[in-house]
This record gives sequence, C-alpha cells and structure tokens, in this order.
Amino acid sequence: MSLEPGQKAPDFSLAATGGRTVSLADHAGRPLVLYFYPKADTPGCTKEAQAFQEALPDFGPTEVIAVSKDKLSALEKFAAKYALAFPLASDEAGSTVEAYGAWVEKSMYGKNYMGIDRSTILIAPDGTVARIWRKVKVPGHAADVLAAVRAL
Repeated sequence: MSLEPGQKAPDFSLAATGGRTVSLADHAGRPLVLYFYPKADTPGCTKEAQAFQEALPDFGPTEVIAVSKDKLSALEKFAAKYALAFPLASDEAGSTVEAYGAWVEKSMYGKNYMGIDRSTILIAPDGTVARIWRKVKVPGHAADVLAAVRAL
C-alpha cells in the first residue's frame, strides 16, 4: 500500500546527528517536514540540504528532518562539513524509508536496482500526511515545501 495524503503518517524513531533521536511522536501538534535523499555528500543531496538549511529560519516551529540509509558517522561528517543544523537521521535498516514509500526500483544505464527516491513528506500537526513530493528536483524545492507549510 502506498502512502497517500490524508493517511496517518507512519511512526518512526531514528538516531540522528548531534546525538539526537528523532521520532514522529516528538512532533505531535506541529507540522513536520520529512525528506528522503539517496546519499550524503553527493552533489544533488548537498544542494538539497543546503537549500533547506538556508530556508530553516523561515520554517519557524516546523522541524525539518532529512533521512537516508547512510551510517550515522557519515551523516555526522556531512552535517559538520556543511554546518547543517537540522537533524540528519540514519535509517540503515530502511524501515522508515519503506514505510514512507521512498524505497523504489530505479534504473541507470539499463540496470534496475533498489534505491531511495528523493522525496518529501509534509506531516500536518494532527499526524496525517498533508502533502507528498516524489521524484523531487532540487532547484526551488525547499521554497515549495515552505509555501506548503505556510498554507497549513
């Protein structure tokens, strides 16, 4: 079953940068932006993280959490290298990535493989999925998400 707007957001609890643990329950009563990206410190993922970091003050009480299957040690290096203040969460097991529909079949040079679809989920204060962006193109995406947060 795929995740759709209006559904209850799947619960999660993940280790994150800065010695944090992030969970859906921690954000009850306020919006949450959960974005999934393929790999830390790669060009597209770096641009996306920098865009969210730049827009972070405008998100107000809405927290932004980035999720990948990278090891926490790699995420700590990525966060330090680019001074990323929002949590980068490690989902090595992939359960959260799968629950949010971001683990998909991809194709490159004629070969199929499984990987993370660059996607963003906006979770409303009541814990339901407010909006989903799939196959995200990085330029302008953080601004689009911010506009959707403000429209809640």
